[in-house]
Amino acid sequence: MAAPETAITGIQPAAEADFPTRWGHFRLYGFEADLGSGVETALALRIGPLDTPLVRIHSQCLTGDVFHSLRCDCRDQLELALEAIAASGNGLLIYEDKEGRGIGLINKLRAYQLQDRGADTVEANERLGLPKDARDYRLPVEILHWFGIGRLKLLSNNPEKIQALAAAGIEVAERIACQPPAASSHAERYLRTKREKMGHLLEENSDKARR
Repeated sequence: MAAPETAITGIQPAAEADFPTRWGHFRLYGFEADLGSGVETALALRIGPLDTPLVRIHSQCLTGDVFHSLRCDCRDQLELALEAIAASGNGLLIYEDKEGRGIGLINKLRAYQLQDRGADTVEANERLGLPKDARDYRLPVEILHWFGIGRLKLLSNNPEKIQALAAAGIEVAERIACQPPAASSHAERYLRTKREKMGHLLEENSDKARR
């Protein structure tokens, strides 16, 4: 799962534009690629020269990123990453179309139903006959190659992302935790499951809700 399976040849941005945000002024790139099972899309927000840049690979979370769900920490991670990358003046945020760790929006809502009945996020996916994490990182890897990035600092808690980059010949010079405090008791349980069942590199006190 972590290692890219096949390279995507000839990747180019489909479009690009200036992108001012409340964190900083980025350049926004849109990428799309046919991975064999359909076209996958991703955005890249760039700032600065990309010399050993600070990079975040962020999977889409409509419920968190848009609707401010308290069931996860995705929006808090996204905002933390954008603030850190803008402050660094040298970074890239890749926003990939991988809702629900790659299972899709409707399956994610089906998993929510099972979580309402007591399952954690891993158990819910398993009961639906789905992997606990269906993502691969082929498109983000090819985007990094397109930008000429061979060495970076990675904002991530997920060891599979580190492994995927290493398998593609990209050096992670430093891993930086992307670990905002949990915003609710729902998020506490979510983070505990990621740490205990998915091996995410989270400190135990990171799942303490904000007071």
